[in-house]
Amino acid sequence: MTESLPKPWLTLIGIGDDGLQSLTPLQLAHLQTAEVLLLGERLEHAVADATPNVRRILTWGAGFRETLEQLLQLRGTPVVVLATGDPMHYGIGATLRRYLPSEEMRILPAPSAFSLAAARLGWPLQSVAQISLHGRPLAYLVRHVLPGARIIALTSNAGTVFEAADLLVKRGFGASMLHVLEHMGGNQERAVHLTADALLAEAPVLADFNTLAIDCAASGPVLSPVPGLPDDAFRHDGQLTKREVRAATLAFLAPFPNALLWDVGAGCGSVAIEWLRTGMGTRAIAIEPKPERVAMIRANAETLGVPDLELVEGTAPAALDGLESPDAIFIGGGVTTDGLFETCWQALKPGGRLVANAVTLEGEAALITLRGQHGGEMSRISVSRAAPVGRFCGWKSLMPVTIWSVVK
Repeated sequence: MTESLPKPWLTLIGIGDDGLQSLTPLQLAHLQTAEVLLLGERLEHAVADATPNVRRILTWGAGFRETLEQLLQLRGTPVVVLATGDPMHYGIGATLRRYLPSEEMRILPAPSAFSLAAARLGWPLQSVAQISLHGRPLAYLVRHVLPGARIIALTSNAGTVFEAADLLVKRGFGASMLHVLEHMGGNQERAVHLTADALLAEAPVLADFNTLAIDCAASGPVLSPVPGLPDDAFRHDGQLTKREVRAATLAFLAPFPNALLWDVGAGCGSVAIEWLRTGMGTRAIAIEPKPERVAMIRANAETLGVPDLELVEGTAPAALDGLESPDAIFIGGGVTTDGLFETCWQALKPGGRLVANAVTLEGEAALITLRGQHGGEMSRISVSRAAPVGRFCGWKSLMPVTIWSVVK
């Protein structure tokens, strides 16, 4: 039996900087028949004479939550939302999809700022990192700053450009070329091309409505997105999964797009942070009972470009209650804690992967018992690092780590 889909009542129209001239005939037809119009305050002047049937105009100026509630109360009434560029590319359409099914929405996009910037610069868009710094922490830029990388970023205003330049200089990427593309597609379009060093030195006046493109050039340290960052990339108090073991642990955890990780007993957060840095839309929750370590996790997440890491301060298993079911779980310590494994195993999604590490005999014994009950793979990793021995060098062994990996 075929079910008829509900007719879309919400139409999202993308518009360019040149206003009505950027609209297609289809977009213009929907706009002209609109009875309720929702738009950003910057766009009010652009459509003043093209909406003769509008009975009510809403703006986001009242605050997102308040305006969203008003919009949802109009459900079933024809509403047009006017947005800049492509509403589904870091736009209001992507946000509204969290509250409404796609069947209730009609989306008529304009070229996004990313597409316009790539066209202006001749950059193949599929090889460019596309991010938003509009109303978001500048830290989101960090993990994309790599030698030879190209980045296109939405900005909040001209200040974002200077903040980004300052970040690049401090990370040894001052030679990176910044392309500040203002009012693309409009009659005020302009491009400013300066290195990060030069932009800070010259401090040119920039338009607030801009898109920032970065061609990265480095002379500083490189923090690869491949798991296994140097130990000194993290602030820690010794409670740290060491680099070699961390890389192996992430390999066993096997991150995949949009997957959620629980890092239980997170320490300084190194495993959760590296999980997020894989760049596949992964999500992570770090659970840690000690406030001073929670502060370290937060600082490390900011420094290493994943400020979206969710933190839960509390002791597992009690602190796990009510959390979203994960696709993967890492237990870095405490596997001998009563009820911890059982709570984690019950919460783990079918097909999910659990990885637990142990350095003590008691922890290893617990893992051996669990392997006997649930199967899985078990490995022991011994790492030795070269260290000074008088005038010479010798091998200094770290504590061996037992890793158990199992799929539910």
